[in-house]
Amino acid sequence: MGGESTTRTTPRDGGANRAPAGGRTGQRLSGVAVALGLVLFLGGFGWGAVVYRPYTVPTSSMTPTIDAGDRVLAQRVDGTDVRRGDVVVFKDATWADAPMVKRVVAVGGDVVSCCQEGKLKVNGKVIDEPYLPAGTPAEMSNFPTVTVPEGRLFLLGDERDNSVDSTAHLTDAAGGTVSRGAVDARVDAVVWPLDGMLERPTGFETLGGLSSPGPLRTVVVLVVAGAVLILAGAAYGPFAKRAEASRVRKGTGPTGVR
Repeated sequence: MGGESTTRTTPRDGGANRAPAGGRTGQRLSGVAVALGLVLFLGGFGWGAVVYRPYTVPTSSMTPTIDAGDRVLAQRVDGTDVRRGDVVVFKDATWADAPMVKRVVAVGGDVVSCCQEGKLKVNGKVIDEPYLPAGTPAEMSNFPTVTVPEGRLFLLGDERDNSVDSTAHLTDAAGGTVSRGAVDARVDAVVWPLDGMLERPTGFETLGGLSSPGPLRTVVVLVVAGAVLILAGAAYGPFAKRAEASRVRKGTGPTGVR
């Protein structure tokens, strides 16, 4: 009676220690971002592991497209899907007991020869090959006209004067050609050093369609997007705590009203 009275109003939910609604929403969004990021990141890696195989190229026969020691990613493909201009990984017992990397310049039924005006000739058409070493004419690999049997491939290295390719096996029973079934994969990109995707061999377009690019770009986008979401979601928690602590110090945090 006559004493001083104090009136204290407290939020009904006792929420002095509870996060504000905006904070709870942010935490949920953070969790969703991390979960989605994990799905994209792991899904991209899993897809890449199923579709692609890594190889280290031991020789300089594909210079300058691929140098000795380069690490490449090659898409697993069926030999029947290989087209002119593709750089493929194959294994043929008559060549070597190891995977080899060469460029397909002719397929079954093609007539190939070298050279006309320093350039490769396939089915009567002169082929422009901008991937060859600068100043290196194709006639360094002069060879007589070859008709490629059905179901087989004629392969050359981009470094024509330093490549053990079909021209080195012309006296074999198959005339230097390799079975489509010997192909394991098609090279999409050089990943170490980071040279990126191989350029499309447009010089072969006049002979028919080129192979479609593999899904490597999509795989990379998924992995990068997943990593960004994971980092952003994980970073939200510490950031939100520091922001809330800063608001409380300034007297703007969620406190009781006296």
